[in-house]
Amino acid sequence: MLDLWQPDMTEDIATLREIHVRIPYSHVEEMKEKLLQQAIPFTIMIEDVQKLIDKSTVTDRKMQKISLESYDYKKYHPMTEIYEWMDEVKERHGDLVTHHYLGSTYEHRPIYYFKIGWPSDKQKKVVVIDCGIHAREWIAVAFCQWFVKEILANHKSDRILPNVLSQVDFYVIPVVNVDGYIYSWTNERLWRKNRSPQGNGTCYGVDLNRNFNSQWCSVGASRNCSSLTYCGPEAASELETKALVSLVERHRPNILSYLTIHSYGQYILLPFGYKKNESENHKELTEVAEKAAAKLKEKHGKVYTVGSSSVVLYDNSGSSADWAADLKIKLAYTFELRDNGTYGFQLPENQIEQTCEENIIAVMSMLEYINEKYLESNAVILSSFWLNTLLSCAVCMYYTLIH
Repeated sequence: MLDLWQPDMTEDIATLREIHVRIPYSHVEEMKEKLLQQAIPFTIMIEDVQKLIDKSTVTDRKMQKISLESYDYKKYHPMTEIYEWMDEVKERHGDLVTHHYLGSTYEHRPIYYFKIGWPSDKQKKVVVIDCGIHAREWIAVAFCQWFVKEILANHKSDRILPNVLSQVDFYVIPVVNVDGYIYSWTNERLWRKNRSPQGNGTCYGVDLNRNFNSQWCSVGASRNCSSLTYCGPEAASELETKALVSLVERHRPNILSYLTIHSYGQYILLPFGYKKNESENHKELTEVAEKAAAKLKEKHGKVYTVGSSSVVLYDNSGSSADWAADLKIKLAYTFELRDNGTYGFQLPENQIEQTCEENIIAVMSMLEYINEKYLESNAVILSSFWLNTLLSCAVCMYYTLIH
């Protein structure tokens, strides 16, 4: 059985577009022969996928209490360590971070998220970041952790973060698909879906990024439960999807941006995957993404393609970013991180740092835009603060004089 990595479905294979496919060792020579017979050019991108899996899978990690001082963000971490890391973050940074229960998985595991921002009596704006929807995309999970690290390290010294954090709360979900992520560590490294039984128990898992109510299962998704792109029995059928929907629905009027993090391909994708029509604010989305991609490239020279998935990548429906855009959330994007196929879903740990560094720059570029376009300036906030302070003093003096 051939494992199609890009595009997700055979229906999306098109003329003059690359396809990436994993071939069992026993069929490699036969496949080469058939491709040569048909004069189809090909390149072997990964000689031995299993070797990469063996390198990235930790088997001898010593279980010890997590310490933020020694936590290694340049490595992939199993779910037990991520849970512990989240506990440590909330304990050490309780002034800025709160830890919340999002929901439960089919296998009764908790899904947690961070709310990051300064406490405020005013209604704040919201940015939602989901990671780990697809189990095998470990670099997405690593990025979410890196993002939290960077916010905590720079929240006082950065040029815009103090202002942003006073008016915006970040809702960061490091691993949405907890069951699938654990399964990719313990059973099958290339597992993609969640782990709910389907088809009367004949197969397992739903592709959570095909399960949202955004033209659900119309294109680029399968109704066959054995498919990697199985959309589920109905829209938002999965507990993980329901939990994320509930969070967004509660805060929808205040959400400025929704980012969903994936791999691989190096794209910043705009809505939509299910149609060629552009979103109402397509021009704004494009300008923000192109500026982010340009700044990203300056860091390590990597090129990230900007455009709607249906135009620059392939058709798909039911994704969380498209669903967010359908809800009129202004800045909804899908980030497809490194690489272009040399390693595919097996991105080595030695590329975590650079991948996260360049994409932090991209996200910070978007936050700069949000700060300029949608938030009050530092001066306004400071003026308001001093005005309130002076009024308080005046009231105190008034009562002092009276008495």
